[in-house]
Amino acid sequence: MAKILSVNLGSSTLKWRLFEMPEEQQVASGLVDFFDNTKAEITVKFGDQKRTRSYDETLSLKDAILLLMDELKRLKLVAHLHDIVGVGHRVVAGGELFKQSVVITDKVLTQIDDLREYAPLHNHLEAKGIKRFMQLMPWATHVAVFDSAFHQTMPAENYLYGIPYEYYQKYGARKYGAHGTSVRYVSRRTAQILGKPLSELRLIVMHLGAGCSITAVDKGKSVDTSMGFTPLDGLVMNTRSGQVDVSLVAYLVRKLNLKSIDDMIDILNDRSGLLGISGLSEDQRELKKLAPTHPRAQLALNIFANRVVKFVGSYMALMNGVDALVFTGGVGENSFEMRAQVMASFGYVGARIDPEKNKIVGKEVDMSTADATVKTLVVPTNEELMIARDVYGLL
Repeated sequence: MAKILSVNLGSSTLKWRLFEMPEEQQVASGLVDFFDNTKAEITVKFGDQKRTRSYDETLSLKDAILLLMDELKRLKLVAHLHDIVGVGHRVVAGGELFKQSVVITDKVLTQIDDLREYAPLHNHLEAKGIKRFMQLMPWATHVAVFDSAFHQTMPAENYLYGIPYEYYQKYGARKYGAHGTSVRYVSRRTAQILGKPLSELRLIVMHLGAGCSITAVDKGKSVDTSMGFTPLDGLVMNTRSGQVDVSLVAYLVRKLNLKSIDDMIDILNDRSGLLGISGLSEDQRELKKLAPTHPRAQLALNIFANRVVKFVGSYMALMNGVDALVFTGGVGENSFEMRAQVMASFGYVGARIDPEKNKIVGKEVDMSTADATVKTLVVPTNEELMIARDVYGLL
């Protein structure tokens, strides 16, 4: 048996899971909430227990990692930190350099940081986190698992933009996508649930959370996805705008008297989406409460559903049909209201859902009606298990 630690470092949190491999037994999971808080917190779940510790201070990235290691030892989840032989790190952007997961060397770490332009909110931070983990756990094999790698199977007609071809050749200007690790796990699990080979299925995976993407998976391969050169493109998200006419971007830079295009990119990443439309909140749960008395809260939810419907419909056409629609991610797994709003558009293709089954949240469920010719499922994602599998395969 080998203990593998899967790490998912975000802008304000460090999510992790500890696995025994190859049994794929989850030993523990947790969250370190440490950035931009006056009160940092670590939560650890193991067995039927949950432990939370709070700190009246803001933690640095190094402090957060050390705190995680201390908790693993304190709670006796590992006898010694050397029991952890591999650490898998989620990395958003791998560009065309990385088509699969790789063992991290100094060169790979530099390349991850160099790709930060492809994921401005993620890669640089992830590179810093990886460096810290490697310094603090030098005995372990560290593996980078790239969200974009799964989408390297997209054909050129789906990943290229209508711009001069030499921009792609010289600068890598193309669609890369994200959430590939999640989609890879969910696709495989969906095939198991349906009892059919993945190689025979056409799936549309809707990863709906704070960040959102939709992926067309044909015979186990990504053929198109909604996120683009960076995770900013595609669907309307919590604070990201999704698709925007680039001429509008230039227009707003002038109207707002912004000093640089980077200021506009910050607005599109951090002040747009559900938050920007509603002017109230980026959280769909909060917007649902406010919708009866705040029209823009309902408008934001309607626009969110509208964009999901449009992408799903286009991917049905792209694959000449679909065998199953799959919801995953925080919203996809838990918001039965949003699922119902989206699925109201797809009865015409035979994708019909049972209202009572749809009310089940946070669990695997086939919510199709008995007469549905296209299946609709909820499959909670497990990116961390997918990461652990990749690490174990490279040990």
